Order: sequence, then structure tokens, then C-alpha cells
Amino acid sequence: KPGEHKHSKEPSSLQCMHLAVVACGDRLEETLIMLKSAVLFSNRRLCFHIFAEDSLKPEFEKKLREWPSSYTKKFEYNIYPITFSVGNAQEWKKLFKPCAAQRLFLPVILKDVDSLLYVDTDVLFLRPIDDIWHILKEFNSTQLAAMAPEHEIPKIGWYSRFARHPYYGTTGVNSGVMLMNLTRIRNTQFKNSMIPSGLTWEEMLYPLYQKYKNYITWGDQDLLNIIFYFNPECLYVFPCQWNYRPDHCMYGSNCKGAEEEGVSILHGNRGVYHDDKQPTFKALYEVIRDFPFEDNLFQSLYYPLQSKFLDTVHTLCGRIPQVFLKQIEKTMKKVYENRVIVYLGANHRY
Repeated sequence: KPGEHKHSKEPSSLQCMHLAVVACGDRLEETLIMLKSAVLFSNRRLCFHIFAEDSLKPEFEKKLREWPSSYTKKFEYNIYPITFSVGNAQEWKKLFKPCAAQRLFLPVILKDVDSLLYVDTDVLFLRPIDDIWHILKEFNSTQLAAMAPEHEIPKIGWYSRFARHPYYGTTGVNSGVMLMNLTRIRNTQFKNSMIPSGLTWEEMLYPLYQKYKNYITWGDQDLLNIIFYFNPECLYVFPCQWNYRPDHCMYGSNCKGAEEEGVSILHGNRGVYHDDKQPTFKALYEVIRDFPFEDNLFQSLYYPLQSKFLDTVHTLCGRIPQVFLKQIEKTMKKVYENRVIVYLGANHRY
């Protein structure tokens, strides 16, 4: 019958695209806007894994319940407490930002999840998650995670200028968007700088942290850089449009992929959604935040965005609005084509 779904024999977790985020402190709203952007544009079902401080759990549940059913039926979610399986929990908590180290433990905690996309709370999806999820199929036999470079240009990159520990490649990688094959991570023996033989992911984390803790600045991201420095064959590097940050435009445009294809995932690090340093980033955040779920995407999201961008042309990022708009435009067109086809198809039957 029209409108009925065939139930496949696969458990829902296999059909799901798994998305994990770690939220502490004042990151509730940011996390909800990130999840909203994921749901707005994605096609396949989503499974959210939200790691949050206990005080935030009722808030998350309340807010997610308020979303209209046409959207809540597109995802399921679990909220987990913050836990660290090895070493000293207080020490892990103090590493960089509160709770950020939690992401290092996802392979250990989410034992039944095969693959996962981890994102920071300050990320916005400008196209379906389905598109980054497909990258898992591009992994070769040794790759088990994917991240984007920290910078495109070594001479202005942070790691290449300041790092006091080993890091991946010429500029290091940024861990704000990280695609992981958790099964492979759990089954791999990693080369390391501590013992001649390999260590499992879980065995390696705490000793590695102990060895380098006086040299790391960016917490868990630095640890990931150290791990992939010793195991470069395990990392798939995806282009900068999948983790587009203010650094990619605030000194002039230096992300070729975004110029060609548009920004796929926006990463508003350095708090740019909440101050006036990068109005282009803030405009995107506010428009997605204020978008009424059931409204017309062009009318209530795309057009307000275009007019807000006009106020940002005095900034270097604001001079390239097409870079920010290209994927959104493409995605919205697809959403409408699908709806029209479904609508026509439904009418055609009667």
C-alpha cells in the first residue's frame, strides 16, 4: 500500500547512520541546532548518541520531544552519561574542554555500533549526512577513521608552527568531524611510541596521554594526531569542505574543495556562532536555529540567509557567499524534488 514501509530484517542500528556528540556546560542549544541541521537534510534514518552531563539530560529530552513528529520519526536517540573506561576520570575531564576526551572512548562504549560519525557541538550540516556516510565505503583495508586536515597551508598551520608532539602529515588533522569504523578500531593493534608491539585502542589511550600530557594543547585532538602519526595507514583524509572552519576564509579563501563544491559541513569553532567576529558563520547558525520546522525551506531558510549574508560582505568570509550557499541550495532542491515525486506518485495511485 502507498505510504507503507517494508520492514527489512536488519536491526534498525544497521540501517541507521550513527551520529555521536558530547555536550557539556552551556552546549545544549548548540548541540540541538547541530542535530536539527542533521535531521533537516538527511534521507536515511539517524541514530543519535548524545553524551551529556546528567544535568542536561532532561533538557535534551524535553526539547527533542517538542520537535514535530514529521521530524522525530526520522531519528532515534540515546543519552549517555560521561564516562571514561581507563585511567583517571578527573584527569580526562580536565583535558582541553570538559568532557571533550569522551570521544576517545566511543569505540569502547558503543560496542554494538559498527560505524559512527562523531562531530563537535559547533558543527552544522549543510547537506545530507548520507553523503559523508558514503565515505566509509571508500576506506581501503587498513583505514578505520577519516578526518580533514587542520590546515591547508603548512606555513600558517598551528601544528606545523607550534606543536611539541608528533602529528599526522604536514599540518595535522582536525577532530571536530571524525568518521569512524568502530569495529576496525576495536580489532586493530596500533603501533605506538611506548612498546615495540601493538596495543589495542583502549590499552593505548592512557599511557599515551601520560607520555605526552605536558606537550599537548588541544587535548583529545592532539592525542588523535599522535596516534595517526604512528599509524598513518589507518587514516583516510577527507577534503576541507567536510570540516570548514573560519580559518578557511578569514585570511582569504584557502579551501579549494569548498570553492568548487560548496561547504558540506560547517564547523564554527572559536565560538564564532556567538560573537561578531565571523558574521557569515553566525548568520548560518541563527537561520537554522530560527527555522520553523514545518516551513518552506526556501522561504524560511534560504532567503533569510541570503539577506543576512549581504550584511557580511565587509569580511573576507562574507565575500564568498556562494561557498556557503552552494550545498544548501542543492540539498533543498533535492528535498523538494523528492517531495513532489512522492506527492505526484501518491496522487497518481488514486
